[in-house]
Formats: sequence, structure tokens, C-alpha cells
Amino acid sequence: MTFEYSHFKSLINVAIDNNASDIHIRADETPCFRISGDMVAVKSNKLLTQESIYDILRLLVGDKEQQELEAIKDLDGSFDFEDKCRLRFNYFKFNNKNGLVFRVIKKEIPSYKALGLSDSLKQIIRAKRGLILVTGATGSGKSTTLASMINYINERRAKHIITIEDPIEYIHEQKKSRVTQREIGVDTDNFEDALKYALRQDPDIILLGELRDQKSIEIALKASETGHLVLATIHTTDAISTISRIISMFPGEEQADARKRLADSLYATISQRMIRSKKSANGVRVAQEIMVTGPGVKECIRGDEPLDRIIPIIENGGTNSADIPCQSFDQAILNLLEGNYISEEDAAKEVRSASDFMRKLMLTK
Repeated sequence: MTFEYSHFKSLINVAIDNNASDIHIRADETPCFRISGDMVAVKSNKLLTQESIYDILRLLVGDKEQQELEAIKDLDGSFDFEDKCRLRFNYFKFNNKNGLVFRVIKKEIPSYKALGLSDSLKQIIRAKRGLILVTGATGSGKSTTLASMINYINERRAKHIITIEDPIEYIHEQKKSRVTQREIGVDTDNFEDALKYALRQDPDIILLGELRDQKSIEIALKASETGHLVLATIHTTDAISTISRIISMFPGEEQADARKRLADSLYATISQRMIRSKKSANGVRVAQEIMVTGPGVKECIRGDEPLDRIIPIIENGGTNSADIPCQSFDQAILNLLEGNYISEEDAAKEVRSASDFMRKLMLTK
């Protein structure tokens, strides 16, 4: 191989040492790390060539993919790097060149406290059935939050947890629960078949990974409707956009039924944003909007009330049968500001109305 493995290994070690969340490698370009939310160029005397990136890919993929390497345009996967971390990767082509992006996944699953997550999650995860969605933009920590929630159950409850992932990110040990992790394309052909067979494997909890389309939404709803607790992620910014996105995935004539099914199945949404932090080791802090569905939220989902009523419902306590505290993004950001985790400048960039937020802030001083 023309590629020197030691250089690739060194690059990963430097990323780990600098607490980078992502590694960007592109043919004939300077590698970059994402550190504290920013892209940082890596000083290197050696640029990776097109063939070097193919060499990396050959180390990561199976025999079938190796035979069709030059025909592959996009590919996801994950692997263990020594005993230090796991790396999730995406291979892609652009401008007749190729590239790889690696997400650094720590071996140890972080606790709620280490991640700075809301205590409400401890109550949410006690649910016996229903759909729990963790939402946010790429890089907002959705997968890590889900892994922490699964680990919390695993350490405390004797359950059977089945995860269906594309690809597997965090590896869960067998603790109080039995955890069965299945990877699309490796252990099973697709989400639909995996769920069909998962329902025959006596699960208590099913983790479905990312919901991308109507089919995956149908799968999640079906699993929750059969009496299971279902956890998944979706690329939406908050509770309102999550509900809107899910409903919009269905044809017009099916949307009324989809609203009813979602209102009956959705237990909670946990929406996340990463905000620059002066006190966190990795340079960012997570802000979470927490919505647990009660009667008022269900009315909004069904279409009896407008969706924009959800924010005041959340901010007024989000009345729900489990009496779980809810919070809007503005409330979460205010708490971070009062805890001196973030600056007023960064807080003002993330709230719905900077002027309204500053007025609320003045009232707390």
C-alpha cells in the first residue's frame, strides 16, 4: 500500500489528545479537526492522496466493498481504534476526489451528569411504553444522549434492550439488562426486517437509531403501538418542528390518522443544541428542550389546537400524567447562563427573541 498506516494512527491520536469530536480527511487537502465546535486545520507535513484514502477505506470495509471500492460514492461504518475509542465514519466523493469524516466516540459511555443533561431524563426513561425522540442538528450529541439513556436503564433495570443501528456507535456491556445490538448491513438487511424480527425476540425496549423517512416513522410508531418503549433520533430542531416533520412525511390523505397515532404514541421529545461554554472540558454545553406529552400537547398534535401553543405549555410546566418537569430552550439557556456556563452573547444567539430573553434575565438579577 502507498498509504502509511502510522500517519493515520498518529492523526487519530492527535485528535483524541486534543479532545476533537470529528476528524476531516480529504484528498490533497490539510486534515481538519472539530474542536469546541470549530473547524481547526491540523499542521501536517504530509497530505493524504486519493490513493491514501482508498488505502484507509480498504482497512475499514469488508471484502465485498473492497472489490467495488472505486464504484462506491457514499458509505457509513464504524470500528474500534485500539482500546482508546470507536470511530464512526462516512466516506464520500466530491469534485472527482474523495474524503472521510470520522466521529470520535469514547469507549466509556458518559453519564447524565458528565453530559450536563436534565434530570428530567431520569424520569422520562422510566416509561414502560411509547416513543421517545432525541432531536437536534448534526453534532448536537443525539447519539451520545441516547447511549447514556440506554446505559442508565442497563445499570438499573433487568430488561431486554434491542438496538437497530446504522452503524453501531457505542458498545453496551451486559449489566442488569441484556442488550442486543444489531447493525444494518452486517447483522440484518434493513430496519423493516430488523424490527419485524425484533418484535419476536421478547424486547422491552427498542432503539431504532435515526428516523429518516415515512417508512422509518411507521416502524417506530408500530413498535410503540405494540406496547414497547421505543427510542430514536430525528434531525429536527425542537418539539414543534419534530411534530411538523413527522406529519409532513405522510401523504395528505393520511395525515389526520398520522396525527392521531403520533398523539397516542409520542411520550417525549428531547431536543438539543450545543452552545459554546467557558466551563466545559470540551468547550461546549448542551441546552435541552424537554417536552413530555400531556393532554394539552396531545390536542396540538391532533390538530385541535395550533402547534405554537406547545411552547407556552412547556414553559408553564408541561402538565403530564407523570409530573415530569419540562423546559423550553429559552428556560434551559437561562439556567446555563445563571450557572455561568455560557456568556450572555452566546445565549442571545440561541433564544427565540433576544430582547424578550434579556428582559427575563434582568428580572432574575
